Amino acid sequence: MSAFHDLNLRALDGQELPLAPFKGQVVLVVNVASKCGLTPQYAGLEKLYQQYKDKGFSVLGLPCNQFAGQEPDSEEAIREFCSLNYGVTFPLGSKLEVNGPDRHPLYRLLAGEGAEFPGDITWNFEKFLLGHDGRVLARFSPRTAPDDPALISAIEKALG
Repeated sequence: MSAFHDLNLRALDGQELPLAPFKGQVVLVVNVASKCGLTPQYAGLEKLYQQYKDKGFSVLGLPCNQFAGQEPDSEEAIREFCSLNYGVTFPLGSKLEVNGPDRHPLYRLLAGEGAEFPGDITWNFEKFLLGHDGRVLARFSPRTAPDDPALISAIEKALG
């Protein structure tokens, strides 16, 4: 198992969200926010999830309030917002920090020193594509839409 699969998060509903069950799946990890100009990407992320979930793909949405305070709501409010406005069914973690001294261990793994694609997260909806083994295969800009051909191609290649 990779270091990714060793981590445990909390889901938006307060339950444990271990990453071990993602072993063998291709995962798109995205830091999300409900009050951002890019928030409509939730719809595209859900569409990707629905399109590829039966082939071993998952999206993991991780709310973050570090960019212009665009995720200020409670976790219950975030869950309700995502469900009602975008029909989100992919896993959502609890709010976490992606940059700075309190950077979550997941983001230290994804973007910290020694990572495959190091450097601070630039904004909401930055995307990391992880392979079956939990290794980071690619990093995509927040502006890369979920239906971007380069992203879809990378997902399909990772799925084999």
